[in-house]
Amino acid sequence: MNVDVIVGPDLVADLDLVGELAAAEFAGLGVAGAVREAPDLAAALEGTTGAVVALPGPTAPARRLMTAPGRHAARTVWLDLTATGPQPVAAGSEHHQGREIWGVTWAVRRAVHRLRHPARRIAYGPDAEQWGELRLPAGTGPVPVAVLLHGGFWRSVWGADLMDAMAIDLAERGFAAWNLEYRRPDRHGWAATTADVAAGLAFAGAADARVDPSRLVLFGHSAGGQLAVRAAADAPGAVSVVVSQAGVLDLAEGQRRGIGTGAVAAALRGDEAALAAADPLLRLPLGVPVVVVQGRADGLDLVDMSRRYARAALAAGDRVVRLELAADHFDVIDPRTPAWTATMDAVTKILT
Repeated sequence: MNVDVIVGPDLVADLDLVGELAAAEFAGLGVAGAVREAPDLAAALEGTTGAVVALPGPTAPARRLMTAPGRHAARTVWLDLTATGPQPVAAGSEHHQGREIWGVTWAVRRAVHRLRHPARRIAYGPDAEQWGELRLPAGTGPVPVAVLLHGGFWRSVWGADLMDAMAIDLAERGFAAWNLEYRRPDRHGWAATTADVAAGLAFAGAADARVDPSRLVLFGHSAGGQLAVRAAADAPGAVSVVVSQAGVLDLAEGQRRGIGTGAVAAALRGDEAALAAADPLLRLPLGVPVVVVQGRADGLDLVDMSRRYARAALAAGDRVVRLELAADHFDVIDPRTPAWTATMDAVTKILT
């Protein structure tokens, strides 16, 4: 596969750094690729044949191309380094925004993953953010289902693409991988987020005839770890195993410490009743086996929370596997790492 990273006119970024980030992903994904400036962005797009990451920059003519149809549209991820909010794009294209320069890394990954390992996108509600992507294993069913909840401190700049590599790996391991998008509280409020996770979890069992809902593993990363634990607590009997990967497992203390530049307070907006219902530490015993995965190279507040949550869950009578590993915040969702291997070993042992 070939990947073109195309930079439009007047983009404010160091192009050498854009190239370094892209080159690292080309190597990691095993693809050929190039980064190039394109004064004529329309011509550059039409000349592509593989995956495309397009950074349009600020000029009006370049930005109008985001909604223009063309042969490239279904292969293109549009990337704004700044927080523009959601932008309309042509059918088949995607738009990422607000992830700063690191957005180049994730846009290249998404551009490759969605072409190399296509998923079936299924809506579970009427809103544009109420969908999941389903990847099925080879062969015939029934198969266990893995539901994936991405993190991002409950902010809309991050999305389900963070879990693409995990979803692909899980399908290769024999799971139906249901990678869930949901409305985030910064744009829709906390109640919408909670309702979407519950609805998406309930939909997982009906996503495909091959799915065996009696073997459901619920994965959540970072803020998604909190959402996963809360969803399992709200749906007794629906989940076989919960996996918290660098999860925010103590909301009250996270709010007091201001983790994620005030992410908990921003998400909950002072609603103490919502905090009590959502705080993993306040929902014990969970009544479901839980795997608590945490990297030692992650933020120390998350390390602290994972240790305290695991101890409290054990004391409450839950079955707990605590994996504190040589990993950072994103290693725990990267199938290329020992942290992921250890996680899946623990999940497999519980399921069998």
